[in-house]
Amino acid sequence: MKKSRILSKLPRHVAIIMDGNGRWAKNKGKLRILGHQAGVKSVHRAVNFAINHRLDALTLYAFSSENWNRPIQEVSALMTLFIRVLENEVEFLQNHNIRFRVIGDIHRFDNRLQECIRYSEDVTQNNDGLTLNIAANYGGRWDIIQAVRSIAIQVKQGILHPDQIDENTLRQFICMNELAPVDLVIRTGGEHRISNFLLWQIAYSELFFTDVLWPDFNDIIFRDALYAFARRKRNFGRTVNPSNYEENFC
Repeated sequence: MKKSRILSKLPRHVAIIMDGNGRWAKNKGKLRILGHQAGVKSVHRAVNFAINHRLDALTLYAFSSENWNRPIQEVSALMTLFIRVLENEVEFLQNHNIRFRVIGDIHRFDNRLQECIRYSEDVTQNNDGLTLNIAANYGGRWDIIQAVRSIAIQVKQGILHPDQIDENTLRQFICMNELAPVDLVIRTGGEHRISNFLLWQIAYSELFFTDVLWPDFNDIIFRDALYAFARRKRNFGRTVNPSNYEENFC
């Protein structure tokens, strides 16, 4: 497929597992937190790329529920970095019409970080450009469990009958249920796994893996992922007429 044709086949919603900050720093003989700081620059590049290519949503896996098991010094440094980035980036979000959201259980964060998150979300809630979701203290299993708990409360209150529970019911309580489905998942760092990320939301997503460590992620690699996405058949279990596929995608 000609690269010039890709603009008509862009995904609406891209999610990225940003892996490799620590290894990037280690390879350069630096502290791990410096790798995370370098990773923030890659976040900027990815967000600008998403804006320029008019994606509806970009979801970034910043801190999983399992990351609390990392050394306490690294976790503390990450929380400090998260606060600093939020405090410094609200103007950027506003200037670029970005709606900012955090998905995950933020109650484990300290009060200052929770306040920064809520402030950034409140200030940008009416923006109608790119939706930027940051997954922080997030896990796909947690997401499903919190949805099930919400449904259980409605059943207990008599609002919902168990026989009414189906896939659409559960979807209403899953994070990002009001956004376009995740079309493409990119993982950097060379690993080929999902790592408890958006387990429900990516059931039919295309996957793209790259060995590039997150601080080195750039527009070229992002564009390669979009080219790969545009070449793939997405029939969602249905049969695709090969002639139609060639006509529409080549």
